[in-house]
Amino acid sequence: MNAAMTTSPSTTKSDVPPTSSKTPFIRIAPGAVDAIAAQVKKRGVEGTALRVGIRGGGCSGFSYVIEFHDGEPHSRDVVYDLTASDGSPVRVVVDKKSLIYLNGSTLEWEKTLMRQGFKFVNPNEKASCGCGHSFTV
Repeated sequence: MNAAMTTSPSTTKSDVPPTSSKTPFIRIAPGAVDAIAAQVKKRGVEGTALRVGIRGGGCSGFSYVIEFHDGEPHSRDVVYDLTASDGSPVRVVVDKKSLIYLNGSTLEWEKTLMRQGFKFVNPNEKASCGCGHSFTV
């Protein structure tokens, strides 16, 4: 289960940050890559990517955003082209402003008895609300 990550023009593994520590980045865990591939396949729209980011609001100041994105990425997006364990191509896009707050984060897929879904492990979080969907930096 080895997911490759491409951020033009360099290629790295999803669990390894880019070579320059000054370049903001996120990690996408292999389990999350496989979950994205399954959701995109289930949706059935060709060229669908997953957009992750943040928005102002929520109990603690910022809320995480995870939504489908159809079409080409925006010109200022950072694009992660990945490969799921079954060989399916997966694209994740992040706007540069969100990447400032998500820098160093890992997008994981969590499956427990009580919950199933994506989860950000964000080292920049100073506090989060009880619902787990909003945070403060």
